[in-house]
Amino acid sequence: MGILKISDQLHDDIRSSSKAMSRSINAQAEFWIRLGKLCETNPSLSYNEILQRYLLTEDLASAQTA
Repeated sequence: MGILKISDQLHDDIRSSSKAMSRSINAQAEFWIRLGKLCETNPSLSYNEILQRYLLTEDLASAQTA
């Protein structure tokens, strides 16, 4: 684990979104980072396609740990 320096504005945006999505601030930041990485590595996919794949992957990971 490391420390990531971000702007105050981005931190405020993460805080607001984390409340709306019922996630911790760290969980919201990790979600945005993962989605951003997926968007960059899959430029031919739409946001909705990427989000569906992300959610499917998370569901499969949850099922494996249960």
